[in-house]
Amino acid sequence: MSGREDDATLAAVIDHTRRRERVTRAWLLAPALIIILAISILPLGITIVYSFLTPGTYGGVTWKFSTDSYVQFLFQSDIFDGTLAFNSAYVSIFLRSIGLALGATIGALLLGFPTAYFIATKPREQRNVWLFLITLPFWTNLLIRTYAMLLIIRDEGIINIVLMKLGIISSPLTILYTDTAVFIGLIYSFLPFMVLPLYASLEKLDFSLVEAGYDLYANRLKVLFHVIVPLAKPGIVAGCMLVFIPALGAYITPELLGGGKKLMIGNMIAMQFGASRNWPFGSAAALILMALVVIVLLINARVTGREAR
Repeated sequence: MSGREDDATLAAVIDHTRRRERVTRAWLLAPALIIILAISILPLGITIVYSFLTPGTYGGVTWKFSTDSYVQFLFQSDIFDGTLAFNSAYVSIFLRSIGLALGATIGALLLGFPTAYFIATKPREQRNVWLFLITLPFWTNLLIRTYAMLLIIRDEGIINIVLMKLGIISSPLTILYTDTAVFIGLIYSFLPFMVLPLYASLEKLDFSLVEAGYDLYANRLKVLFHVIVPLAKPGIVAGCMLVFIPALGAYITPELLGGGKKLMIGNMIAMQFGASRNWPFGSAAALILMALVVIVLLINARVTGREAR
């Protein structure tokens, strides 16, 4: 009996200790959970609720349930009889944003891949210097960097001055306040996000495989696309995600370099909360943007999962 009592006592002590550990762990996790709730889940919940309410007269919301914000994204109501007609204005803004974000991603990849390869093939003691130069723009505020790009591509900017001095053009090129300006600005803003993941993959590349490709009489293009690119694919995917997602919701770049004429999703959402004072539609547009991002991430996860198998 004493043995059984000892076993029962030991089991009770172990159970009590485990309960205390769970309580302690819960208290330790509580601050992090509260922060996540405060800065992530709570604002998202407010956005979801606001998207199903009615706009206030002078901004804000009226606590009356409505799905007009989602209907407004695709349709326009006639002021006389209330009939709905398809309105492509907001869809075109989303499509323009997706196109510019995709273009910026491809452009950043075309520039970032050779840059990362160049750094990865340098002696190890020189790589930190090149990486420092790549990350140096991050030391300056994005607004300042965008203003600097504005000064470079404007009609009296460095590009036009150099081209005119060389006699290549006779009059300034109109780049500023166009989609081209926004495209250039997006690449400039997010290029480091492409270079760093690519470098992380290429740094681990076994260059003896590259030499083996040459030994098997493969030319440079075949070695690039059949050896280097497949091995660097994780970095390519990560870099594309890191560029595409923030470029899709960019605000400062299209606002300054597009002059407010070439709206992207971020500008449209800001306009709804500012000048238009239509908070429910702004919330609905933000949720649609988030849905697009989630779809992209799910597609990426599914493709990555299939390749991992």
